[in-house]
Amino acid sequence: MVTAVQTTDLCKSFGMTKALVGVDLAIEEGTVLGLLGPNGAGKTTIVRILATLLLPDSGQAVVGGVDVVAEPHRVRARIGLTGQETAVDHNLTGRENLQYIGQLCHLERKEARRRTDKLLEQFDLTEAGDRAVKTYSGGMRRRLDIAMSLIAEPAVVFLDEPTVGLDPRGRLAMWDFIAELTSGGTTILLTTQYLEEADKLADRIVVMGYGSVITEGTPNELKQRMGAKRIEVELYDKADASTVIDALTPFSIPGLLVQHHDRTVTVPVEEGARLLPQMVRAIDAADVSLRDVGVRQSTLDDVFLILTDQEVEKSPGIES
Repeated sequence: MVTAVQTTDLCKSFGMTKALVGVDLAIEEGTVLGLLGPNGAGKTTIVRILATLLLPDSGQAVVGGVDVVAEPHRVRARIGLTGQETAVDHNLTGRENLQYIGQLCHLERKEARRRTDKLLEQFDLTEAGDRAVKTYSGGMRRRLDIAMSLIAEPAVVFLDEPTVGLDPRGRLAMWDFIAELTSGGTTILLTTQYLEEADKLADRIVVMGYGSVITEGTPNELKQRMGAKRIEVELYDKADASTVIDALTPFSIPGLLVQHHDRTVTVPVEEGARLLPQMVRAIDAADVSLRDVGVRQSTLDDVFLILTDQEVEKSPGIES
């Protein structure tokens, strides 16, 4: 496979704050890399550097074989970008916004019109295409913003939380369109707070925590690594949580934290069905009454919570 996007030992600080600390990423051509992490993890900083909007302090970033610092203009000709905030002109119509960006990308008028019509149809904006954008709903503006980043048919697209503000139907339509883009060979870097979205779309996932990469792998690899199963214990009294955690920690996968939220304690395990009777006996020996207990499959939400909780544990100066 050809590497379409790569960063090597990428570092960036803002004053005393280290936004990126030696980040290495690689995205294969025609695939989706999902970039996950809590707020402040450095996801948007990476996107801005790759899109030539921000200079790194050190390290290297390459898009399509072109260094983003040495030749930013060549990089811009290869990429599309959708940021967290929409970048549409509210006084123009949707059609005019698209054609204007097409002209900035040096498309011929006929080709710009063709691509505009196609994108308006793909993003369900044909009927609204000749209305001023200031009359659009928030979701419609978001769809138009993403369409504008695709007018030049870029080889690499950076989507920074693209489905924020979309309703469930709009989000599903966006997922279908992203899948269509990658099937056509487009490379995508996707940052998202919707873990279901990353699980559905990403070929590989990188989890970041406070400026550095915590782990990476396919969605299934990460779920297996963090424990394919969860034992979930619901308590009558949340005051019993610490006692239950002490009783069940020996059953958890080594190195992984037992999670606790209100009256629920969750334990990552390798073999849930086999361990369940032993764990119930351990809780009974601790003289704690249970409301419910069961085994469930791990999700990316579990992976995210475990990994980011571990980062907070290692970074006492950072509030969770």
